[in-house]
Amino acid sequence: MLKYFGLSAIVVALDLYSKHLIQSAFAYSEMLTLTHFFDLVHYRNLGAAFGFLNDAGGWQKWFFTAISMVAVIVMAYLIRKHQDEKLFCWGLALVLGGALGNLYDRITLGYVVDFLNFHIGDYYWPAFNVADSAIVGGVGLLLLDSFKKPNK
Repeated sequence: MLKYFGLSAIVVALDLYSKHLIQSAFAYSEMLTLTHFFDLVHYRNLGAAFGFLNDAGGWQKWFFTAISMVAVIVMAYLIRKHQDEKLFCWGLALVLGGALGNLYDRITLGYVVDFLNFHIGDYYWPAFNVADSAIVGGVGLLLLDSFKKPNK
């Protein structure tokens, strides 16, 4: 079980460190173009995924904080309960680490720092961070795991 929580801790550490580096090196909304499809930026997400409810007036911070806290507790419980289901637990560990990284931002800063910005021409994907990447990867593993299980 420690290996799963260890992975979550690594995700949190990488996420917080990368956000610290961006906040130290970039002013808010500053952008550095690295390739024709990728920029480093310093954005603040007050809402949820892809800036959903970003300008809702402030209540969303507490709403998403509460949801994240409940999700963290449920995921930790599920990892402990299903520790023999490796793919399921690796997926949950990634999601857990990402949720904790973003939760830390929400509690301490009031927003989530996003800095990875991909685009094709003038079409931009919403900026994201290491925690978001871990969540997407974890959900991918959970989906893969769901297809591997026999129907009950």
